[in-house]
Amino acid sequence: MPIDTTRNFTPVRIAVLTVSDTRSLAEDRSGDTLAGLLTDAGHELADRTILRDDADQIVAQLNRWIDDASIDCILTTGGTGVTGRDVTPEAVERVATKMIPGFGELFRWLSYQTIGTSTIQSRACACVARGTYIFALPGSTGAVKDAWNGILRDQLDSRHRPCNFVELMPRLLEQ
Repeated sequence: MPIDTTRNFTPVRIAVLTVSDTRSLAEDRSGDTLAGLLTDAGHELADRTILRDDADQIVAQLNRWIDDASIDCILTTGGTGVTGRDVTPEAVERVATKMIPGFGELFRWLSYQTIGTSTIQSRACACVARGTYIFALPGSTGAVKDAWNGILRDQLDSRHRPCNFVELMPRLLEQ
């Protein structure tokens, strides 16, 4: 879809949360990839952290960022699979005001082009939570790139036409 170069670019302030029982920030390739992609696109990395696969800890961190007026959007990576420890979608649902089901559907369609039927194991999801966007991505660098390049790069660009998530930000808290 086209970028309307007559419109001004509005940087989005994005926090990145990596969910992993095995990685530290020093080994967080998916988080590094997300941080690089978003800053290369002109957005601001507002904060970044890594947490273990613990739904209560994830919810607490999401709530801190949701309540922080300097954060517009949260990108998570990891914890979206189907194993017993994968709890990111459940944590996202606990803070969600409105789910965005089309994100997960589109992500799996894009991912199918790369990894075939293995994409069915992904529970990537998205929501609006009290005026903040949250996009939960799988933990692989390939999945992060698919989500960014195939969806988020355009939808988080205020110049993208015919519409984008950024232009809706002022209206997310409407009643």
